[in-house]
Amino acid sequence: MGFKAACNFCWADFWNYETQKVMVVKNRNLGIIYRIIQFIIIMYFVMYVFIIQKSYQEKESAPESSVITKVKGIAITNSSLGKKVWDVAEYINPPEGRDIFSITVQTRTTPYQRMSTCPENDNVPGSTCMSDSDCVFGEMDLLGNGVKTGRCVIYRDSIKTCEVYSWCPVENEASTRISVLKGIENFTLFIKNSIHFPRFGFSKRNIQKKADPGYLRHCMFDEDTNLYCPIFPLGFIIEKAGDTFENLSKKGGVLGVIINWKCDLDKAASECNPQYSFRRLDSGYNFRKTKYFMENGTEYRTLTKIFGIRIDIIVHGEAGKFNIIPMIINVASALTSIGIGSFLCDWILLTFMNKNDVYSEKKFEEVIKKENKLSHNECGTEQELGPVSPHNYKQC
Repeated sequence: MGFKAACNFCWADFWNYETQKVMVVKNRNLGIIYRIIQFIIIMYFVMYVFIIQKSYQEKESAPESSVITKVKGIAITNSSLGKKVWDVAEYINPPEGRDIFSITVQTRTTPYQRMSTCPENDNVPGSTCMSDSDCVFGEMDLLGNGVKTGRCVIYRDSIKTCEVYSWCPVENEASTRISVLKGIENFTLFIKNSIHFPRFGFSKRNIQKKADPGYLRHCMFDEDTNLYCPIFPLGFIIEKAGDTFENLSKKGGVLGVIINWKCDLDKAASECNPQYSFRRLDSGYNFRKTKYFMENGTEYRTLTKIFGIRIDIIVHGEAGKFNIIPMIINVASALTSIGIGSFLCDWILLTFMNKNDVYSEKKFEEVIKKENKLSHNECGTEQELGPVSPHNYKQC
């Protein structure tokens, strides 16, 4: 068959019409398979799609949210300088009450630093030396504290490091004062969260209005009895996150407080409640800050390395409400999916069953429109082929 003939054949088949043909097969095993497949599909759509997923609803999964936090408590440290009381203004960073903040658990302070020359910290890679030739004048290490002067000087004992021009003395164990805050696990964290679903015009807060105006002054969060009292002991958050205060007090860490709003707006607004969960997001958290002052005409600073418990308030939400469009789409999808049972059973019937050639012949039948064939009669004109009779016989 030539290329042109093949194209004409394909083009002719393109205009064919295929219709379903009903064929009843008396086979109990095949019938059981067919009904089981139908039952599974129907149960999937009824139980999971419509009841669990509520796919007949219009959904919104990005609510507008605001978070305000407050921490209450007093901590105490004992150091060589004596006892110190820490209040909220000192141990919270930043102090604005955002959804991300940290609570100081330990400080390492390097006081009275001033611009001068001093030995580099031996913990800095490449800072140790044997002679001045090992220290390149003007060189700055990415992990160092200053600019090298080109001199190799005694750091401590027999250890030598390159001298740098920097805030001296540089931060090291010898010049650092360590303070560990006590009693932090007894702090309380207040979380005020408001959400709004603009598509449905629905808003709610995690604080319930009470007749007693001082309700929030003496309540504490409990999932069963005080769900709308969002005041959490810090020790409770640490425990639920699967960590310990002893571990966090050494190197700090990052904890997540997740608030999830899942609201079915086909029900009453009172059924839309916040769900809280707690996670440890990372181990270890620290940062540095400085405080500058002048003394006898010289500028000094106090460098403080702060280890803290960073808390991230993460808000998720999803609201759904009945809408006829997703309802129609999912019902149509369910009806279409039921046809999968017929497809699978046809495949089994035509592939694995005995007498599959007979089934195939019965199922697929090609109907062709027959055309009357013409022949030339003895008179040289065309006439329809058929039985000769006095009615269709003509003389020339």
